[in-house]
Amino acid sequence: MAKISLDRVLQSQGFGSRKYCRELIADGEVSIGGVTMDDYRTSVETQGLVFSIFDEEWEYREHVYLALNKPPGYECSRKPSHHPGVLTLLPEQFTWRDVQPVGRLDHDTTGLLLLSDDGAFIHAQSSPKRHVPKLYLATTAEPVTDELIARLLDGVQLHDEPAPIAAKTCRQVGERQIEIVLEQGKYHQVKRMLAAAGNHCAALQRTSIGRLTLSQLNLDEGEWCFLDAEQLAQLMPE
Repeated sequence: MAKISLDRVLQSQGFGSRKYCRELIADGEVSIGGVTMDDYRTSVETQGLVFSIFDEEWEYREHVYLALNKPPGYECSRKPSHHPGVLTLLPEQFTWRDVQPVGRLDHDTTGLLLLSDDGAFIHAQSSPKRHVPKLYLATTAEPVTDELIARLLDGVQLHDEPAPIAAKTCRQVGERQIEIVLEQGKYHQVKRMLAAAGNHCAALQRTSIGRLTLSQLNLDEGEWCFLDAEQLAQLMPE
């Protein structure tokens, strides 16, 4: 990382336009190491940079990698049509940074959702060639049967799919609940598979991606966190 002017630092971190960031600096809203910065042309080293804006501390990040425990009733879209977008659950600067959901969860599906402004990361995580397992907890409309589990493991035929699609693993965890692991990530896949197998999905939660689990992040619904290098590594295929 190189030295860049302070206004460019703020702009890159999503605090607004270059002009607005200069105004923030001129108004004394930005400090580094407890020292108020008043010249937007000041060059700063971005490596390890921590700055305060509006008395809130922020660490400089070239890219951001986020995990969100998505609540129901939110769309995974930058331009939602029928429900609020998940970006409304995040600080406003992430919208300025062009943070986007990695893949999608239906508006009524809850659980682990990744977001980032790193295009290469988004593309890699969304690629069907990666075969990253995703674990879902599905609540069914009708009681779970051994036949249902068998059909999901053997593969069910979905409309517009050339061949049957099978769960990587599937097990019953309650009278009307299953844990199902998928790798493909197709549109409404769990719901469509359950319907094709003779049941219906009443509720759905994604609980893990790769080896990264929602429980280890300890996020309540609607809460988010930055992912560190160790957590990002858990998203890689084994």
